[in-house]
Amino acid sequence: MTPEPITLERSFNAPLSKIWKALTDSKEMKKWYFDIEDFRTEVGFEFHFTAGSEQQKYTHLCKVTEVIPEKRLSYSWRYENYAGNSEVTFELFAEGGNTRLKLTHSGIETFPQGSRDFARESFTAGWTHIIGISLKDYLEATA
Repeated sequence: MTPEPITLERSFNAPLSKIWKALTDSKEMKKWYFDIEDFRTEVGFEFHFTAGSEQQKYTHLCKVTEVIPEKRLSYSWRYENYAGNSEVTFELFAEGGNTRLKLTHSGIETFPQGSRDFARESFTAGWTHIIGISLKDYLEATA
C-alpha cells in the first residue's frame, strides 16, 4: 500500500494569474516561499535552495517535471546527501473571483525514517505555514 500524500487546499481572494506568478516568478517567490534564483517553468529545469531550522539546514535539490501554465506545476524534491525523492505539485482552480490552490507532496516516506525533520508531521506543518500563512499574507499585502 502506497502511503497517502500530504494534500492541502486553500482558497484565496486573488486572481489565478496572480497566484501563478507567485508560484513561478523568482522575485515573487522570495517574498513568501524560498529564495530560488532564476526559477524557470521549463520541464527539466533544475534548482536548489537551502532551508531548515536554526539547528539544521538542508540543501533541497529539485527538478521541474510538469508545467501547465496557470493550472499545474510539479517538481521533484529531494535533499543533498540524503536518500529519498518526493514530488511537489501545485494545482490552481478558478472559482468565481477566487482561486483554490491544491498542494500535493507525495513520496515523503522515501526519506530517512526516524528523523523529526523528515517526519510527516514536519512536512504537514511546514506546508500549512507556507500556504496558509506565508502565501496568504503575501497575497493580501500585494492586493
